[in-house]
Amino acid sequence: MDPFDAGAGGLLKQPKSVWATAGASVVAFMGIGLVDPILPSIAQGLDATAGQVSLLFTSYFLITAVAMLVTGFVSSRIGGRKTLLLGLAFVVVFAGLAGTSGSVGELVGFRAGWGLGNALFVSTALAVIVGAAAGGSAAAILLYESALGLGMACGPLLGALLGDASWRYPFFGTAFLMAVGFLCITVFLKEQPKPARKTALLDPIKALGHGGLASAAVSAFFYNYTFFTVLAFTPFVLNMSPYRSGAVFFAWGVLLAVFSVIVAPRLQKRFGSLKVLGGSLVLLAADVLVLGYGSHTTAVVCTILSGAFIGVNNTVYTELALGVSDAPRPVASAGYNFVRWFAAAAAPYFAPKIEEWTDIHIPFVVAAVTAVAGAIVVVVRRKALTHEAEEIEPKHQIEDSVTVFAN
Repeated sequence: MDPFDAGAGGLLKQPKSVWATAGASVVAFMGIGLVDPILPSIAQGLDATAGQVSLLFTSYFLITAVAMLVTGFVSSRIGGRKTLLLGLAFVVVFAGLAGTSGSVGELVGFRAGWGLGNALFVSTALAVIVGAAAGGSAAAILLYESALGLGMACGPLLGALLGDASWRYPFFGTAFLMAVGFLCITVFLKEQPKPARKTALLDPIKALGHGGLASAAVSAFFYNYTFFTVLAFTPFVLNMSPYRSGAVFFAWGVLLAVFSVIVAPRLQKRFGSLKVLGGSLVLLAADVLVLGYGSHTTAVVCTILSGAFIGVNNTVYTELALGVSDAPRPVASAGYNFVRWFAAAAAPYFAPKIEEWTDIHIPFVVAAVTAVAGAIVVVVRRKALTHEAEEIEPKHQIEDSVTVFAN
């Protein structure tokens, strides 16, 4: 199934509310990789170590993981529009405060508040876009997926452009752009109907009692450790100017988007989800191992190339997680993400620590081992992961991929 079969005509004929939410989604996804090119600059500006600055990711994703238990609870009670605005308000306030930080501790704390706002916004945006879309959901979902890819690619680029003058400017720039998004959604988006059933706080945890969903979550936990070792630790290894680092991670984000949207579905159709996922995880392990031991040029090439494997993995994990159990998709997504985002919080903390205890190569050895561990879980638990992506209705394939990554 080609994701772009949704039809370009419908994509461009959406109401202003859809465009406003999609535009804000681009900026929200920018926030994930925004700090990548300026991590060394932040460390220098605040007289901090690499390990201290990497906590910007740890605090962000730790709060995001816990927030997975809260977002459905909140949105099912106050509605999608209010949840979006609440999330945007958090991002505006805490991104702006991050730019005023006088110490790395303050910055880490403000980044945590930013993570809560982003979780509330991103986990709700897809449902709001689909609910407000005209002429069916396929084009609106494609628009959201495009926003995801654009944000992941452009976040490092924006961080580099603004961060070249000062590491504070990317935070102020994000606050400004999200404030514009807040105003657009206030003006153009009407309140959407609330879900018929309210989500309880523990519903995502209960959903993990299903063996298949738990297996997908555990495998994704190991994979995410590898993913965020690349994203959070590699900038210190490359040790490049903000512009050069931004260009590297822009290329990385482009590959991630292309392989997630275009390549992964075609590979799944030909080889099956489990084979694609296992093979991609092993290739990612080899890539990060070469990254850790290669020359500087090799490290740059391997960093960019990792975006391809990460894009494939994101899509396949998504479909497995949401298709393997009978739990409602928002609940299954929340439980799955509750587990995997803890690895996104752990990797930025442990990678610099491991370097301090050993040398600069070993964090990548650990990342390679965790990628292989994720593949081993897929092989050992293959019977529990039998609901492959090909069995899911075609129109749900794109929807699921953005739902899980967003959450």
